[in-house]
Amino acid sequence: MAVLQLFDKLLQFPLFQGMSRDDLEIVAGHTRFGFVKLGAGKTVVKSGDACHQLHFLINGSLKVRTYADDYGYSVEEQMVAPHILQLEAVFGYYQRYTHDFIAQTDVNFITIDKEELVRLTEDFLVFRLNMMNHFATQTQKQMRLLWNRPVPSLENRIIRFLTQHVTYPAGHKVFSILMTRLAEEVNDSRLNVSRVLNEMQHQGLISLSRGKIEIPQLERLLYTK
Repeated sequence: MAVLQLFDKLLQFPLFQGMSRDDLEIVAGHTRFGFVKLGAGKTVVKSGDACHQLHFLINGSLKVRTYADDYGYSVEEQMVAPHILQLEAVFGYYQRYTHDFIAQTDVNFITIDKEELVRLTEDFLVFRLNMMNHFATQTQKQMRLLWNRPVPSLENRIIRFLTQHVTYPAGHKVFSILMTRLAEEVNDSRLNVSRVLNEMQHQGLISLSRGKIEIPQLERLLYTK
């Protein structure tokens, strides 16, 4: 990939935004990048795989699948370029992916090894600040969840469960979960959960099939809370 083309691709990502043109030219010309192309249906990484490098999705779309710790339910959603695959997994206590990423279309990635990433944080202040802002924002959002006001209605408890178990709060989602398990998660009876879900389906917010809840647009659920 030519330096100028690489320069433009990097500008799509928040980690590089705000850097001067001179700095970006140095990054594009002196950083060891990898380039990966995969066809539709190919697995990019799986949950539990060690994270030794960052994957920058520059073209195409991915299926992202996440499982509960006991594999009692899962959620599948979509991500489109530009997107970084789990930046938080490259550092910290648990340096492994926690989602399956599968190519939904043909996809292209730029990859950066962890050693190169550390060097970029040492050499470029703006890159370092962007990295810190990313981690700080994630931490702040997670801390605020502890102080969310309890929701009294079963419908809102179901919506909160669904919205808190996705990586991005919008777009198409598919939950693979039995009503008995969902009833346990929201602390109510299966009968009441079934009644509320069927009403949500009647409103066009979700579509139900055996063991699945399909959400065409998650943002529509948020507007009903």
